[in-house]
Amino acid sequence: MANEHTILEMRGITKTFPGVKALQDVTLEVTRGEVHAICGENGAGKSTLMKVLSGVYPHGSYDGEILFEGEPCEFRTIRDSEARGIVIIHQELALSPYLSIAENIFLGNERAHRGVIDWGATNAEAARLLARVGLAEHPDTKIIDIGVGKQQLVEIAKALSKRVKLLILDEPTAALNDEDSSHLLDLLRSLRDEGITSIIISHKLNEIESIADTTTVIRDGQTIETLPMHDEVEVTEERIIRAMVGRALDARFPEREPRIGAEVLRVEDWTVHHPVDQTRKVVDGATLSVRRGEIVGLAGLMGAGRTELAMSVFGRTYGSHISGRIIKDGQEIRIGSVRDAIRHGLAYATEDRKKYGLNLIDTIKRNVSASALGKVSQWGVVDRQGEARIAEQYRADLGIKTPTVEALTGKLSGGNQQKVVLSKWIFADPDVLILDEPTRGIDVGAKYEIYTIINRLADEGKAVIVISSELPELLGICDRIYALSQGRITGEVSREDATQETLMHYMTMDKDGAAR
Repeated sequence: MANEHTILEMRGITKTFPGVKALQDVTLEVTRGEVHAICGENGAGKSTLMKVLSGVYPHGSYDGEILFEGEPCEFRTIRDSEARGIVIIHQELALSPYLSIAENIFLGNERAHRGVIDWGATNAEAARLLARVGLAEHPDTKIIDIGVGKQQLVEIAKALSKRVKLLILDEPTAALNDEDSSHLLDLLRSLRDEGITSIIISHKLNEIESIADTTTVIRDGQTIETLPMHDEVEVTEERIIRAMVGRALDARFPEREPRIGAEVLRVEDWTVHHPVDQTRKVVDGATLSVRRGEIVGLAGLMGAGRTELAMSVFGRTYGSHISGRIIKDGQEIRIGSVRDAIRHGLAYATEDRKKYGLNLIDTIKRNVSASALGKVSQWGVVDRQGEARIAEQYRADLGIKTPTVEALTGKLSGGNQQKVVLSKWIFADPDVLILDEPTRGIDVGAKYEIYTIINRLADEGKAVIVISSELPELLGICDRIYALSQGRITGEVSREDATQETLMHYMTMDKDGAAR
């Protein structure tokens, strides 16, 4: 039962979409001035619940009731919830890239007098808000000219301009490096000290352990339990995982007995210059190899050159003045385009599946066939029945949770979108599959399923290269790991010898071989 310290109550929230009950009798109680975490697998209903709260899904489109500061609320738009001091920051940031920071902060909430914007007041207030969130940028700076970590802080400054009482953050650190993530969590702590309540949706359980006062777990659209995080009973990551997936994940990574064969791909002395500043080397003399049935990892800090290396090998889709040799099955090959790369048996699953990996407004069926249309067409005409049959096969084999392959890909959860990306490239039947951050932004249960698929590909004789920012992930699934620092490969470690400390040593080396 709620008390005077309760700022938010959601009672019996049920939300149904055609053919899917996304939320079923969900309850949530949030105490004033706390950081309240919401955990659950992809598709569990976390974001849907927050969209109900913020008015994205208006009153009348769901069952149940919402009480904010003890009063019933019937929000029909986001403006309604913001008027009460509830502000949501979505995972996909809603900033206009070509407007200034100040313009973004006050967009729709302009500081104006008789219809004319007071730019002096706008910039002065923006500067005050930026200082409050720890940003030194000038209010005139365009959003496109700052990194995603700073863009998150601008979103929070924008929320503070609306006199926020309850701040909702959906996966706020999913795209941030460790330093930006740490800064954001420190900001949430300082806002908590000021009396601002936060709800944070996150898959990063270590962050939840460090920041949350209370954690609510949602599974299959239902509230499973609410855990006090600073009580006498210690709440561990394993405890939260068991509630999220309905079972203990004693092993975060599926077992595998490697069956490694002959070398498939060797990249020798590979050098790539920046596409704009062509005097700067982004990849510097890199040499690496991968064999059949082998999973090879690429470890490195942000900016080390891992993605740039992968993209430049895969059809020269990044960089300028590229030099070096690519040897496939013992023969040197020339790859000048993505078409060449696919023809030579290479596939690259990008780290940004929403922007580059998938067509979110097209069906699952068409996304699966996109990389190898020639296999489902004759005389330039696509066999729609054959295309559907192939997509249905991958839906079943990879466990893509959708009632039909005619569904739009953008409607799927992150983990299921990633399975569509894998389906697309598996259908192309490559010899070498490069996976760039294959589990970014998906939950532990879906990660386990992705690891199982990767293992299956290796068992089928594919050569797999995995780029990941999560060192435990690389240690858990790879047979060998290369470490990169400042564009150079600084170390190569076998599965038996690899530790986080060893990899971090190589990842922080400077160009002279000394630790930075």
